[in-house]
Amino acid sequence: MENYIQIKTEGTKMIASAAERNKQPILQALKQHLRPAATATGSSLVLEVSSGTGQHVACAAPHFPDLTFQPSEFDEDMFDSIRTHVKAGGLTNVREPLKVDASAPFSQWAGGNLKAGCLAAIININMIHISSNKAVEGLFTAAGALLGPGGRLLTYGPYANDGLITPESNVQFDRTLRSRNPEWGLRDISRDLAPLAARSGLSLAHTEDMPANNKFLVWQKAA
Repeated sequence: MENYIQIKTEGTKMIASAAERNKQPILQALKQHLRPAATATGSSLVLEVSSGTGQHVACAAPHFPDLTFQPSEFDEDMFDSIRTHVKAGGLTNVREPLKVDASAPFSQWAGGNLKAGCLAAIININMIHISSNKAVEGLFTAAGALLGPGGRLLTYGPYANDGLITPESNVQFDRTLRSRNPEWGLRDISRDLAPLAARSGLSLAHTEDMPANNKFLVWQKAA
């Protein structure tokens, strides 16, 4: 997790303040888009890429008892926190966290245990703007391969669009990110992400404005 994110710890459980603020609005969006993806693909498996502390998967999973959630993280130090959130919720439809490096070929994700077309959906929250170009490209490439027909890549975070960043707070946030790492920053939906999606057989099916100047994007694989 990046050092600008406020995190408190309770034993092995880590709690990110941003996740606490946004988990309910994100859950409402997931309620609209997860089951249609499962119906379209005939799969009940949902992969979360960059699960962080585990707050989001622990919040969502109780509302989808018919789906199986696979959390994943590049930082294995987060695994105990993910496990603790899952255990605290008494959740039986969440698997053990797996290591996923989004910048690596998807054939290496989760030790090669994810097969083409096996997923109903991929959830990716607040990663794209703090990732390398290779990781962002890898996310979309993997989605094109791992999602079944009609499956959905669901991404959340701050974005630019058509070359514009609004409001001014997001402009400043973008500058701060780029000062930390030149590959970070708000990706442009139409100029950066839509072309990546198209190359992987995905298209932008839905855009929803969210609190704190974020957006929830639904990228759908052709049926």
